[in-house]
Amino acid sequence: MPRTLIAAAVQFNIHLGEIETNWQAASQGLRTAAAQGAKLAVLPEMWSSGYDYRQLSELATHTPEILTRLRALSAELGLTVVGSLAEPDGDKVCNTAWVIDQGEIVGKYRKLHLFSTMSEDRYLHAGDQYLVVDTSVGRLGVAICYDLRFPELFRRMALDGAEIICLPAEWPKPRQEHWRTLLRARAIENQHFIVAANCCGVQGKLDFFGMSLLLSARGEVLAEAGEIDTCIVAEFDFAGMEEYRQQIPCFRDRRPEIYGQL
Repeated sequence: MPRTLIAAAVQFNIHLGEIETNWQAASQGLRTAAAQGAKLAVLPEMWSSGYDYRQLSELATHTPEILTRLRALSAELGLTVVGSLAEPDGDKVCNTAWVIDQGEIVGKYRKLHLFSTMSEDRYLHAGDQYLVVDTSVGRLGVAICYDLRFPELFRRMALDGAEIICLPAEWPKPRQEHWRTLLRARAIENQHFIVAANCCGVQGKLDFFGMSLLLSARGEVLAEAGEIDTCIVAEFDFAGMEEYRQQIPCFRDRRPEIYGQL
């Protein structure tokens, strides 16, 4: 039987520092995804709190409780869930995405590239490892927002067998076209699926455009959100992905002896 998967991106307006309000939006979005048959759902970046820098250390202390609730909901709905939260790490805070597979934490990824333009490097501690992990829905790679501008990370995950890249984000206006172009480029050049969940609405001085995307391994837009709270779904056809990889064998035709190993 051909292998297929219904995947979802959950998009909503993150309210700065309002954990319970954000939990309600996220949990409702996940329930909507499951009701539409999704087995994989991606939430936005820092979805429980947003970038509330003044309270970030205190907000991070709530993350263990949030993860407990999210694990229970993941198990109840039979969903694999990916989304990033503020993670306490001693006297530091990391922007960390957890992969929760039907209630079990199977991996976590700390954002590698901190967006210095918005002072992330002043308030957050960067990770030092990429993540590719086997789950019940396939082999997943994880990146967060600004990571999208670093193609070598995506190529590394692809070389390690990632079939789907999950990308939580808080990507603001006016860089909508960068978002869409870079996501499609990453899918096309690495021939894998992408689930990118952005937030929407206004946070402080920033206006977020949403436009969450589900992309095929050919870079085709399978589903795209507008600028309001929503959940989008699409079906991923793994046989189609493999067929495309055979038609255009980019990985077989690579020349790492010339330009170096990753």
